[in-house]
Amino acid sequence: MTQVLDTTRDRSGGYRVDLSRGERIGRVCSEWFSRPADERYLSLSELFEAVQIRTERSRTKTVDSSAIQVEASRDDAERLALVLPGCDVPTAPTHWSFGQLASLVGAPAAYLRQLPAPLAGINLQYGLTSHRTEQVKTLEIENGRVELRAVTGPDYGRIFDHELVSAVQRIAGNGTGDTRWKVPGVLDWSTGIYNPRVDTTKDTTTLYASDRDVFLFLVDDLNPIEAGRLPDGSPDLYFRGFYCWNSEVGAKTLGIASFYLRAVCQNRNLWGVEDFEEITIRHSKYAAARFAHEAAPALTRFANSSPTPFVNGITAARSQIVARTDDDRTEFLRKRGFSKAETGKIIERVLTEEGRKPESVFDFVQGITAVARDKVHQDARLDLEARAKKLLERAA
Repeated sequence: MTQVLDTTRDRSGGYRVDLSRGERIGRVCSEWFSRPADERYLSLSELFEAVQIRTERSRTKTVDSSAIQVEASRDDAERLALVLPGCDVPTAPTHWSFGQLASLVGAPAAYLRQLPAPLAGINLQYGLTSHRTEQVKTLEIENGRVELRAVTGPDYGRIFDHELVSAVQRIAGNGTGDTRWKVPGVLDWSTGIYNPRVDTTKDTTTLYASDRDVFLFLVDDLNPIEAGRLPDGSPDLYFRGFYCWNSEVGAKTLGIASFYLRAVCQNRNLWGVEDFEEITIRHSKYAAARFAHEAAPALTRFANSSPTPFVNGITAARSQIVARTDDDRTEFLRKRGFSKAETGKIIERVLTEEGRKPESVFDFVQGITAVARDKVHQDARLDLEARAKKLLERAA
């Protein structure tokens, strides 16, 4: 049985979850923490409208870099503008596009920003005139004035932000509960109850867009999945979730991550994450085709897929007993490349959190991920989590 009966629900309407298991992922928390109010949206339709209007006001073209003229006035040490081929009015570079332009011609953007505009303009003009790459691709927007949003190489494969949002809308509707996919609820730390029914506000939303990117995080938290039982006999509950991101100006790749999780807290940390999968697409020449044929269909497949394989994998790992003695436990971990110190920490962590020593593959996986959560350095944490995932996959 994969779907949980109503009897597993708390009186408040939430679900009791076990946060001592699985991974903690802070990517959404980082986004939540850094986004100002004007980058937060309350629905997918509101988000789509904002990025779609931006695209409609934008235009792209490929121009010779040597034909770009830099204008700066001694009367205004802060103002620097560009005159692009085929454009009659000066174009103001954004902070981001100025950095891209400087990078393309091999100039240090941070240094140029410290110079008076006329002096920075002389250096930038020299770089453009002598730039070996003859052509660049520009993205301009007209919104009261003409701004240069991005400057990339001529083969840059732009995927517009609204295309990603539209792909998410096809499976998630408005992202507010009109489909099974919605902005997540909130964990109550005092009770261990995850409440999926929380109003979407500027403080709780996980739908973001800036002038450089979009980021979306949604969960299916009204349809919990039971994958085995906890030591006290209560169900081990999971929810499906995914987040995705893109930058049409080249600030980051396009990516989609899917996973199962147990809870989301107020500051949008993901707790008890299992079966994390991620795909990324660089904005290379054929990026748009890859998005159409790989990323968007993968998102749809995950949204419509059955949780049965995931549940079966967890069940198999729980039932596969691999160690009954201390020697068995040590041998099991050491044969899989864990050091003596790591082996001791993993066994001790399971004993502390479960009240018994590890016996099944699932026990060892939970111990490894618990030790990984304590790692300060990301590379060390990711290495342990990858080894835990590999162990779980082999058990299935």
